[in-house]
Amino acid sequence: MSFGDPNNPYGQQPQAPQGPYGQQPQAPQGPYGQQPPVPPQGQPGYGYPQQAPQQQQPYGYPQQQAAPQQQAYGYPQQAATPYGQPMPGMGMPAGYASWGARLGAFLLDGLIIAGVPIILYIVSAVMTASSITSARPDYSGCQTGDYTCMQNAANDAVSSSTPTGAIIMTVIAWLMIVGGSFFLMAKEGSTGQTPGKKALGIRVLKETTGQPLGFGMTFVRYLCRYLNGLLCGIGWLWPLWDDKSQTFADKLVGSLVVKAQ
Repeated sequence: MSFGDPNNPYGQQPQAPQGPYGQQPQAPQGPYGQQPPVPPQGQPGYGYPQQAPQQQQPYGYPQQQAAPQQQAYGYPQQAATPYGQPMPGMGMPAGYASWGARLGAFLLDGLIIAGVPIILYIVSAVMTASSITSARPDYSGCQTGDYTCMQNAANDAVSSSTPTGAIIMTVIAWLMIVGGSFFLMAKEGSTGQTPGKKALGIRVLKETTGQPLGFGMTFVRYLCRYLNGLLCGIGWLWPLWDDKSQTFADKLVGSLVVKAQ
C-alpha cells in the first residue's frame, strides 16, 4: 500500500482512460479527421539506430567491379584456351593426320593431275623414238675423224625427224600439269582439302586460326615442298616423329594437316 499518491490511496495500478460507454480511446487524428501520415517503409522509426550512409568513392578513383557470376551448379566448366591455339568452334578438329594418309592423298592428287599428261608424254616419246630410228644422218659433208661435224649431223637428223604431233602433245601435257597444280592450290587454299585429301579425310589448316591457308600461303607452301627433299628427303619423313606431324614446309608456313570432321 502506497500512501504517496493522494489519488491512489490503495496502491492500484493506474488504468488507461476509457472513452464513453467503455470504448477504447482512438488514436489521435490530424486536422479535418485525417489519419496522421505513416512513415515510409525501410526507414527506422524514432528511437531506432540510424544506419550509416554508404560512402561514395571520390571522383577519379577506379570503381570497384562487381564480382563475376558463378556458373550454375551442374554445368560443365570450360577449360581455358592456351595462348596461340585456335579458339573453340573455329573449325580446328582434334587429331593430326597420319603419315600414311598424307602420302596417300599426295599420290592420289598426283594421279589426278598427272594421269592424262603421263599418257601424252608416253605417246609423244614413242612417236619421237620411231622417227629417230628411221632418220638417216648425212655425214657426207664431214671429213674423216671430224666427230664434231658428225654429232651436229646426228642432232640435225633427230630434230628434223621429230614429228609435230609429239611436240604438241608434250606442250599440252605440260600445260595440264601446271593447270592441275593451280587447281589443287586453289581448292586447298579455300577449303583446306584437295580431292585426294578429301578422299582420305584430312585437311590443311592454319595453326593459329584453324582456318584454311588461302591461295597465297598455299602457293608458298607448295614452293617450300622442295625443301622437304633436301638431305635425302628427310623433310617428307619428318611427320613420323614430329609432335605436330609437320613437314619442313608446314613449319615454315605454320600449317597443320589434321583429320577432317
